[in-house]
Amino acid sequence: MAQFFQIHPENPQPRLIRQVVDILRGGGLVIYPTDSSYAIGCQLGDKSALERIRHIRRLDDKHNFTLVCRDLSEISNYTKLDNQQYRLIKSLTPGPYTFILKATKQVPKRLMHAKRKTIGIRIPDNRIALALLEEFNEPILSSTLILPGDDTPLMDPYDMKDVLGNQVDLIIDGGYCGYDPTTVIVMEDDEPWIARYGKGDTSLFE
Repeated sequence: MAQFFQIHPENPQPRLIRQVVDILRGGGLVIYPTDSSYAIGCQLGDKSALERIRHIRRLDDKHNFTLVCRDLSEISNYTKLDNQQYRLIKSLTPGPYTFILKATKQVPKRLMHAKRKTIGIRIPDNRIALALLEEFNEPILSSTLILPGDDTPLMDPYDMKDVLGNQVDLIIDGGYCGYDPTTVIVMEDDEPWIARYGKGDTSLFE
């Protein structure tokens, strides 16, 4: 059965944050809050944990996984950014946006989109998520917590415990964080375009 941590959304307890990071480093699957909805995440290079996420969400090789990062310098390690792309991402982060970019060799091939060799990246505006990223000192490989057959993510950590308590290692109750998905901005072409409208201002693209 998964562990269950109640972490303060404004002042995350450092002791609990360290314990979460230990679980991630040990190959664990963690459900955690972001600024758009809850997500399920694991360590970037952990193939077994990745397959567990694929199984829970029934994902195929066309799914764009997301690297949740703490800052722009971390993003530039894993994606190919030109100056224009850098400025756009800087203007929208931290925030509820996912950017699809060409991946660098730092990203394992099994995480990339099979044909386009892209990866999703984002910097969330959520204190728990940012505290985890700061302590972890690397991105968290993540996917929105939407179960097969559902249209929206799970919102209640106690429901998550009932449904997924035997399939993940830790569930963080970080309070309500909504169910709107991120706005997905594709930036692999000359002009960025919106693949999915979600939470977040999109007036820059209109």
